[in-house]
Amino acid sequence: MAQKYTVIIERDEEGWLVSEVVELPGCHTQARDMNQLLERTKEAIQAYLESDEKPKLFETFVGVQQIEV
Repeated sequence: MAQKYTVIIERDEEGWLVSEVVELPGCHTQARDMNQLLERTKEAIQAYLESDEKPKLFETFVGVQQIEV
């Protein structure tokens, strides 16, 4: 059965798209376009889950907020 993960996507200062999988600490990747980023993110998740050394997984993603100050 497929598992769903929460992915945060940002653009870095050089224009690369960077993804971070919230539930899997240290699981991240980058690419130049969104399609490639999503494929690489899936590959990163698979590699992470197959790894022998995994940090503690986060159970529940609560949300993202933007705060204006």
